[in-house]
Amino acid sequence: MVLRTWQRACGICVIVTLAACGKPEAQPGSRAGRPAGADPVAVVTATVVQRPLGTEIEAVGTARANESVDVTSKASNIVTAIRFDEGDFVRRGAVLVELDSAEARATLAEAEATLADSESQFKRSQELFAQQALSVSQLDQIEATLKANRARVNAAGARVADTSVRAGFDGRTGLRRVSVGGLVSPGTVITTLDDTSIIKLDFTVPETYFYLLKKSLPIVARSAGLPNRTFEGKVTNIDSRIDPVSRSVMVRAEIQNRDGALRPGMFMTVLLQGDVVPTLLVPEGAIIPEQGRTYVFVVVDSTAARREVRIGRRLPGEVEITNGVQEHERVVVDGTQNLREGSKVREEAPDQPAATGS
Repeated sequence: MVLRTWQRACGICVIVTLAACGKPEAQPGSRAGRPAGADPVAVVTATVVQRPLGTEIEAVGTARANESVDVTSKASNIVTAIRFDEGDFVRRGAVLVELDSAEARATLAEAEATLADSESQFKRSQELFAQQALSVSQLDQIEATLKANRARVNAAGARVADTSVRAGFDGRTGLRRVSVGGLVSPGTVITTLDDTSIIKLDFTVPETYFYLLKKSLPIVARSAGLPNRTFEGKVTNIDSRIDPVSRSVMVRAEIQNRDGALRPGMFMTVLLQGDVVPTLLVPEGAIIPEQGRTYVFVVVDSTAARREVRIGRRLPGEVEITNGVQEHERVVVDGTQNLREGSKVREEAPDQPAATGS
């Protein structure tokens, strides 16, 4: 009984071995069951093009006036007159507010009277000195008193001038924050004064784009508060330091604002464009990422060649190639999943679906 069972098992092994020997071997070079001599793979290709492009940088910033101050008084005093209207355009030196000047003028008049007396004494002293009736030291003392009285007159005159608050530059006034009869103290804001003929736009740029920044670089700015309008300007200054926390640098641009549409404090988006240089571009579908590297299939003499490439910027539907392909070469954009190095290909029009293979 045991002998029969052993003979039956040996017979089964012989049959399995013969069946395996009769199965043809897979030819080397086949992929997914496709023999090396199979029909060409249908693919869609595109030509590597070269176009002039500049690196674009997007940023956000805040609009600032070309010149901006809070108009204040130097001393505590009573407002006697207001010489401006809110939103007025005023010239440099225009009187904005007048303060009570009675006490200051009285002090000036007293100082001027004392000065006049000192000048008379000095003239008489010079005559006496010429007659040798006055010593040199006495003449010097009288002259020193004269100079001190002149200084008192100048100081009193300055206090009188301070009772008229004037515009420091051409600009537009803001809201009035004082009234006639009100007491103002040093630091009390009377109004604001802004020169908005030029708007300074401050924004930050990542340090990775620092090499692109330079003075006179053109910018285009937009504000959500002014839809459908764009404002052109240029970079005027770049900060001397890079922020170690944000790893960005502060940039300042200037925008002409002749119509006064832009206001200080506006939030604006900024677009900068670096120097325009020739750039190689391929369709986004041609890129094959694999294990941290990037590849494309280039068609040469109806044969697919796999190349490693280095990519740069990504544009809508396109990718910049900085190394690995040349202009006018053709890359596969559809059908890459069926390709390997050396595969024969058949190029089809983009509107025809590429064969998926079996």
